Amino acid sequence: MENSGQNLTPQEAAALLAFYVEAGVEEFFGDEPVNRYALQDSAAPEPARAAQARQTRDLTRDLPRGTRPDPRGEVAPPQDAPRTAAPSAIPLEDAQAAESARIVAARCATLEELREALANFEGCPLRYTAKNLVFADGNPKARVMMVGEAPGRDEDLQGLPFVGRAGQLLDKMLVSIGLDRTAVYIVNTLPWRPPGNRTPTPAEHAVCMPFVERHIELVAPEVLVLLGGVSAKQLLNTDTGIMRLRGKWATVRVGQRDIPALPTLHPAYLLRQPAQKRLAWRDLLALKARLAPAG
Repeated sequence: MENSGQNLTPQEAAALLAFYVEAGVEEFFGDEPVNRYALQDSAAPEPARAAQARQTRDLTRDLPRGTRPDPRGEVAPPQDAPRTAAPSAIPLEDAQAAESARIVAARCATLEELREALANFEGCPLRYTAKNLVFADGNPKARVMMVGEAPGRDEDLQGLPFVGRAGQLLDKMLVSIGLDRTAVYIVNTLPWRPPGNRTPTPAEHAVCMPFVERHIELVAPEVLVLLGGVSAKQLLNTDTGIMRLRGKWATVRVGQRDIPALPTLHPAYLLRQPAQKRLAWRDLLALKARLAPAG
């Protein structure tokens, strides 16, 4: 970089700090990054590492077949050792958090109770890095419930879903078929923004999904619209991509109800790929037809 930290003007320093905050960087420990793996490797001289390797081989020579030491000298468990089952192959502690979330969500009898339960739930680390809980927006008595993905920067700041550029496009999409935010109810699969808008982990989705399902159950919409691949994959329990899912009616089983669900392209994707708006328009027409009075 041409400009070192010592030569930054106050305005440039403020802009740099704002960039770091936006990227999710919140703590600084030194002027230069440290590769701690390299430090660990170089801490012991080569003869010492060779001696450690020989000692490991001696200690593990008589172990049952299928066990072997890893590069750190620790003995790996047999490959056929039983493993504790966990949803979506997430770590055990996250599976326990997901089960706790399911118990907490099931106890909520109203949307206000659900909001309070989410605000107090400590099983998802995202709540500690986000500025606000992003619960919902729109009319909870609407026929249509829309489920997006994760909140972005604007949503995190305002505590409402779809209030940035993607939200503005969503509003225009709704108007095109005679709807607005008073005619829909909008939530996300995650109620907290991941730091720096990074991709949410399977564990984060697993922990938050019980609240999403209970949210849908309490609202009891006539129709679900799944905005984007993440939402569609989570609620339809599939690995199929959004381009193959979009525009095709599916069913989401929540509680004792089967709810018709229409996957479609996320507005943020349409901002990056405007040519795909024609596909989203077809999906909107399918939704309009579904909502039209019979006869």
